[in-house]
Amino acid sequence: MSGERLALARAALAALEASRQRIDDLNVYPVPDGDTGTNMTLTVRNVVETLEREPNADPVRAILMGARGNSGVILSQLVRGAADALSGEGAPDTAALARALRAASDAGYAAVRNAQEGTILTVARELAARAETLAADGIVLEEALAELVVHGEEALARTQEQLDVLREAGVVDAGAAGLLEVVRGITAHVRGEELPEARAPSEPLPFEAVHQELSRFRYCATFVVEGDELDGEALEHELEELGDSLLVVGDRSALKVHIHTDDPGSALALATRVGIVEAVEIANMHRQTVEREQRLEAGLGQLPTLETGLVAVAPGEGNRRLFESYGATRVIEGGQTMNPPISDIVAAIDATPATDVIVLPNNGNVILAAEQAVTLAGKPARVVPSRSVQAGVAAIVRYLPSAGVEENERVMLEALAEVSTGELTVASRDVELDGVAVRKGAWLGLAEGAAVASGDDFDGVAEAVVDTLLVDGRSLLTLLTGADEPSVEALVARIEASHPGVEIDIHRGGQPHYPLLISAE
Repeated sequence: MSGERLALARAALAALEASRQRIDDLNVYPVPDGDTGTNMTLTVRNVVETLEREPNADPVRAILMGARGNSGVILSQLVRGAADALSGEGAPDTAALARALRAASDAGYAAVRNAQEGTILTVARELAARAETLAADGIVLEEALAELVVHGEEALARTQEQLDVLREAGVVDAGAAGLLEVVRGITAHVRGEELPEARAPSEPLPFEAVHQELSRFRYCATFVVEGDELDGEALEHELEELGDSLLVVGDRSALKVHIHTDDPGSALALATRVGIVEAVEIANMHRQTVEREQRLEAGLGQLPTLETGLVAVAPGEGNRRLFESYGATRVIEGGQTMNPPISDIVAAIDATPATDVIVLPNNGNVILAAEQAVTLAGKPARVVPSRSVQAGVAAIVRYLPSAGVEENERVMLEALAEVSTGELTVASRDVELDGVAVRKGAWLGLAEGAAVASGDDFDGVAEAVVDTLLVDGRSLLTLLTGADEPSVEALVARIEASHPGVEIDIHRGGQPHYPLLISAE
């Protein structure tokens, strides 16, 4: 069974590897941020590498921990749903395939807030519906899979008409295209057909983390509860009365519990009422503190004690230094075209020396990964859903490490509601976007994600973005220059002339692809 799981994962990876660049190029905006194919490929590659190292490893956990970007996270949820449905199945047939695809579709929709049609979820649902019809007609598995590939191609083509942004750009949904490649690879394996040759994997990223936890309670307790029909929410509600840093994750058959408390015996007693308790670990954090102080006296460095820590995702050395200057305890390199895996975010949360942690994803394609990471981390964490580096800067200005997590979350969400963001990049194709004619190689200015100007004059396009952002009394303008740093002296002079009284703050961000990021508050 483990060998077949690995073979299926390799087949899916081979199909994604062969189509990665094509999927990356399915980019609905004429800017260099098309990395869906890369994200999905790296997500599945983590499953292959995990099963090669540990044949009996859980592929569902492997795909979740390796998920990159929204597309990778959604794919992980589709896999989780399918795996749950196939658990305990005998030899696969078309009926089992239909149940798996339906469960995958349901899990995908459940994971995404405000799900839109014309996306990977739409194709997943249509594959499920077609599989159910084929099962009812008695079609054998090999033929059903071939039919699903054909039906998936038709469903993928329809995504172009289901989302306005895809229709305007003349492309299909990239995530849906990636899902179809996964189905295509698995189909080829089951039917005994030749697979595309996958490229050699890139070097793995280093992964190290230190788990530091601070609490007013004495003991850190972790344990597993196993049983039938476990109610995680009910157990969590009872444990809340005993301490803090509480985390209860898992399913109705097994729950992992983490809590800081002065009474670990009572916590275990609550757990034993509902199931069998195993893997109990209890550490005296006060003794750990004394030991840490003794090491400090011997000359070792000291980590700051924080009420609320902060993890940020940001591209570029300058942006990293900027977030660190405002108090970020961990900054993960990532952003447009380089979405970090969930495991990196989990490691950063766990390595933050604070009772609670806030995560600033700073990219719309990292938010879902961050939300999954906080459910897997070993300490309580929350996501403040910043969709850009500029928005993240506005939020972290309000951050106070000594304040509680709820207060920090409140003021940072207020900052996100008040900030308006824009950017300048170089168009990668000819297209008409939001009524603006865009020529390949020209400057493209975006304000709140919408095209506002394009042309060869950097200062003119940038000023058009600034004029759009400086409304409703906004008087603070922040400019983050990119890796290919443009001169902004002339632009600043034009802004000062047309918007007297506006305060302008300039930083070297060093981000790739976007020579200038702009925010107005």
